[in-house]
Amino acid sequence: MLEALLCSLVTILPDYLYRRFVQGKRFGKEINLYSVWFELRYGIVACVILTLSLITMIFYYHPSTSNVTAAYRTVAVIPEIRGRVEEVYVEPFQKVKAGDPLFKLDSSAQEAAVDTARKRVAEVDASFTVAQSELVTADAQIAQVETALQQAQEDLDTQVALREQNPNVVAAREIARLENVVEGQQAELAAAAASKQTLVTQIETLLPAQKASAEAQMVQARDNLEKTLVTAGIDGTLQQFALRVGEVINPFMRPAGVLIPDGAGEERLFAGFGQIETDVLKVGMIGEVSCIARPFTIIPMVVTEVQDVIATGQVRASDQLVDTQQLMTPGTITVVMEPLFPGQYGKILPGSNCTANVYTSTHDQIEQGDVGFFKGLFLHAVEATGLVHAMILRMQTVMAPVKILVLSGGH
Repeated sequence: MLEALLCSLVTILPDYLYRRFVQGKRFGKEINLYSVWFELRYGIVACVILTLSLITMIFYYHPSTSNVTAAYRTVAVIPEIRGRVEEVYVEPFQKVKAGDPLFKLDSSAQEAAVDTARKRVAEVDASFTVAQSELVTADAQIAQVETALQQAQEDLDTQVALREQNPNVVAAREIARLENVVEGQQAELAAAAASKQTLVTQIETLLPAQKASAEAQMVQARDNLEKTLVTAGIDGTLQQFALRVGEVINPFMRPAGVLIPDGAGEERLFAGFGQIETDVLKVGMIGEVSCIARPFTIIPMVVTEVQDVIATGQVRASDQLVDTQQLMTPGTITVVMEPLFPGQYGKILPGSNCTANVYTSTHDQIEQGDVGFFKGLFLHAVEATGLVHAMILRMQTVMAPVKILVLSGGH
């Protein structure tokens, strides 16, 4: 409507003034309800063309959208393990700090696992002590066998020497017996050495591995025990937290509540613009937003990020092929806007909806001086038409409270 009124001032109005004062035609006589089209056809046609061109230029080079939200992400209060609630330390809507305890699950099973793991570590330590004692015993046994072997070898050497001097003094049977005794002692010594090596292997390899495994089990058991106490991961406010003692919490199905981080959704707005604005939207563009949370207020903003993908086209891997018809829902270009000046944002609650304009600036192109006359004229027109869109945003801002509170009966 505003564009049509502005265009009529340079089209229909001059045409009427020409008919009225140059041709002498009077309104209500030659110019009446039935002859308006014929008498003012040039002005009307020019007004329609100029209005459509102006609207197209304004909405293309100075995009506007009502899909603006102070989006924020919440943190689900979910334990890492399943369990029954034993104690609750906080209340709904309570502000908490990172590390504050929220609630505790029944920990009897975890405490039993920790006790079992601790006893397993103690058992391995006892095995170390026993193995050390057995190693001392093995050393003593080896020494005993070595002594017996030495004695048997000396007896054998003595008998062999006597036989060499006089074959009739020592019987061959006695020599064979002593040789068997020496071989038996050698075998017993080898067995004792092998037994000692087994004990050494247990002390140096097996038992340390068993102790490390037992200690790892104890660490895991303690970690599971610590998981029974659920704490806040960040500073925030608890919402939808109605947990009671005795409830069973499942990390996959039943969260305990929602934690809204401090500062969530503040000083940043997410706007969705039409895909036709792809070539126009740039980082650094100046914009304005009007939020119903702050009536009669225009907030200067700046575009800080333009998302280079459109969410509606994303495909998730699954066991079914995706038909492209399922992706035909028109998507928008996500733009992140932040306040241009500190302190201008004010109190806009996270999740609030707003209306936003962004304005194309051609000042730098004009200042370069390498544009022609007609292009320069066009660039001036593009920048000047942003004023119209700014006026429209201000009219909407003024009328928004009236529309919501009076015309729609909302509260």
